[in-house]
Amino acid sequence: MQMSWHPLPRRAHGLFGALLSSLATLAALLGGAPAAQADTSICEQFGSTTIQGRYIVQNNRWGTSQTQCITATDSGFRITQADGSVPTNGAPKSYPSVYNGCHYTNCSPGTALPAQLSRIAAAPTGISYGYVSGAVYDAAYDIWLDPTPRTDGVNRTEIMIWFDKVGPVQPVGSQVGTSNVAGRQWQVWSGNNGSNDVLSFVAPAAISSWNFDVMDFVRQAVSRGLAQNGWYLTSVQAGFEPWQNGTGLAVTSFSSTIDTGGGSPGGPGTSSACAVSYGTNVWQGGFTADVTVTNSGSSPVSGWKLAFTLPSGQQITHAWNAGLTPSSGGVTASNAAYNAEIPANGKASFGFQGTYVGAFVKPAGFSLNGTACTPV
Repeated sequence: MQMSWHPLPRRAHGLFGALLSSLATLAALLGGAPAAQADTSICEQFGSTTIQGRYIVQNNRWGTSQTQCITATDSGFRITQADGSVPTNGAPKSYPSVYNGCHYTNCSPGTALPAQLSRIAAAPTGISYGYVSGAVYDAAYDIWLDPTPRTDGVNRTEIMIWFDKVGPVQPVGSQVGTSNVAGRQWQVWSGNNGSNDVLSFVAPAAISSWNFDVMDFVRQAVSRGLAQNGWYLTSVQAGFEPWQNGTGLAVTSFSSTIDTGGGSPGGPGTSSACAVSYGTNVWQGGFTADVTVTNSGSSPVSGWKLAFTLPSGQQITHAWNAGLTPSSGGVTASNAAYNAEIPANGKASFGFQGTYVGAFVKPAGFSLNGTACTPV
């Protein structure tokens, strides 16, 4: 979608802005708090600047020749001019955004990205948006995944989280169901824009501010076969895709942290070697499934989520010893309070009852806290 292009080389946006970015970066490297930054105006097509000594704000006007200007603030950015419009049945005008990671060789200072998914224990993030009327746009948080730790070009899989959408626009592909991810309900869309796979989660109502773990959405991509745990997270980005107008849209705050092992072993979200057995009892139109998860690692897993995708036509009607959401499609089973810990070489079991139409088949794969499990 917004990255099926190759931008021009990064260009300077003024001596003063470059000096401020250098001072902020130096402060971060010396371990002090980033110096407060004067607002920086960017009108260059692919112009960018650094904020807080750790994130990059980019204008990223790739789908139109009309003028677009943004102002980078110490906490985010706002669109100050967004001329023209493009058809709403095609790609947007641009993706002005703030990001942690690497975008076409432009890496944010001190970033831990790219990082292999299996090494990321958690990726907490926070975002606040400011919305306007009189525009057609989506407010999107992008998560980029690739089989290699690349810092340039288009990645293999894009996860989009639509916090808001205004007007007759929709994600790439088609809606494939709904899912509860990170405690919220989403419409789920899946497709390909010609250069990469796109998995989108669309909020049923606008979200203006939210803190969440990026890895909850990454695990959805893994469970749906759109990524693997040996792949890499290359960047997380938050901004807007405008089709018509857009002046006044703003990211008022942004934070992103990548935890590649600083937490305690076996903590929530920690990956571990695992195996899964999936026994079924099937009758016409219905079935039960008994699932046993084995921790094959050398450390206990305290707090577990098992992700898998129910084949089309299957739906869960009742479950025991775990919470399962949603009832169809990409499902996540979360531990109960009494079976939250799986000791090294230990097991946890749960089950559910469901209905099906057509031929009955079992799920193709499972992942425990983001790590693919061996079927047994």
